[in-house]
Amino acid sequence: MSREIEVLRREIAPLRNELVNHPLYASIKTLRDLNVFMEHHVFAVWDFMSLLKSLQRKLTCIDVPWVPKGNASTRYLINEIVTGEESDVDQNGVRQSHFELYLNAMKEAGSDTTSIENLVLQIGAGNNVTDALSITNAAEPIAEFVKNTFDAIATDKAHVLAAVFTFGREDLIPGMFLSFVDELNKQTDYKVSTFQYYLERHIEVDGGHHSILAYEMTEQLCGNNSNYWADATNAVKDALKARIALWNHIYQTIQS
Repeated sequence: MSREIEVLRREIAPLRNELVNHPLYASIKTLRDLNVFMEHHVFAVWDFMSLLKSLQRKLTCIDVPWVPKGNASTRYLINEIVTGEESDVDQNGVRQSHFELYLNAMKEAGSDTTSIENLVLQIGAGNNVTDALSITNAAEPIAEFVKNTFDAIATDKAHVLAAVFTFGREDLIPGMFLSFVDELNKQTDYKVSTFQYYLERHIEVDGGHHSILAYEMTEQLCGNNSNYWADATNAVKDALKARIALWNHIYQTIQS
């Protein structure tokens, strides 16, 4: 791992630690609490794909006629990550995106998918993200979180997108939360088995092979440009702060 990556990791460590140790995780004690969490978190699962596809659009040629674009190693990195996120397998070996897997997990657990499905319908009908969020009455912290993601996309800077993808959107899942989900799954006659699979799959893929690829991609795009690394660090901090604000809102909703 490069020195620049290590410096970035040290810079964002306090925010990262705040997420890992957030009281939200310990506050989730029942299936209904988990439903509340999933009904909010699914928006982050959805907009993550737009961040990823923006990176792919920036780093590879998706036009016709096709021409080679950028660095072949970087093209390989992003295309492999997209393959995993957009067309992974569920616990039965069925191909689907991680977003679709999450929706299935919500339905199995009894979560309300109306809001996120309406958002997807509004986007499909041609509404922009801001209008779609308004039409679906998304809570303000959800709208602000999604706005932060699309603000990063709007920079149209590959190094910013790569850094936010790599460090700002990590699913920082503490072990105690995984243990709780495992126990809740048994207590509810396996109503959260798909969600448990989703979490374990993310740790397996994103915490292993994909994280290495993402680090390499960020290093390649920032290179030796100190301004790029500064841009990247600031964007990651903004993304983590937006996640903390969303976590605060979910925590308060569960408490109330």
